[in-house]
Amino acid sequence: MLRAKPFRRATAATDAKQRPGFQNSTPAACAPQMSEDLLALFRKTGALLDGHFVLRSGLHSREYFQCALLLQHTEIAAKVCGRLADKVRKFNCDTVISPALGGIIVGQEVGRSLGKRHIFVEKEEGKLVLRRGFQISPNEKFVVVEDVVTRGGRVQETIDIVRAHGGIVSAVGVIVDRSGAAKPDFGCPFASLIEMNMETFPADNLPSDLAKIPAVKPGSK
Repeated sequence: MLRAKPFRRATAATDAKQRPGFQNSTPAACAPQMSEDLLALFRKTGALLDGHFVLRSGLHSREYFQCALLLQHTEIAAKVCGRLADKVRKFNCDTVISPALGGIIVGQEVGRSLGKRHIFVEKEEGKLVLRRGFQISPNEKFVVVEDVVTRGGRVQETIDIVRAHGGIVSAVGVIVDRSGAAKPDFGCPFASLIEMNMETFPADNLPSDLAKIPAVKPGSK
């Protein structure tokens, strides 16, 4: 079962009170107005979903950020990713890199806003690799960007690829950080537009309400 959230004026404080397991975990860490604006945009575009979802991390959740539905609107994509670019602008970089598939639009728009080239890594035999003739030069500085992070596995894979080619990762930037208290440590500055603490569950320990609903996996393969 999967349904889009109805649009309503959103605030992090309102969400924390009205929706159990959904709150801004560290309000001071991101601009409150951006939190409100971004939540409203997710709802308006049908990109914040309710149901039973399997995340890329393998964890299960009642809610899912489908950024593709948000970023299909080019003006919104430019606005949101432009603000993410402003978050990482202070970090010295030569190139923006992102993991496919979800991070490609984010990376392209952030790169355009920063005036930097953008490359991406993609799946090959189950793991991310650098393909299509993209090159990483020794000591080239990178900002890694992604749409949503829970455990940060794809971001870490991307970082490892950059470093394996002799590049330097200056920072990581994401639209939504939903890692909560288990914030990943990428060994570099980590910036996001919004931080959300949403309940997640291992597959073998689901609450009764989720166990009754067929799970769907809407993210990138």
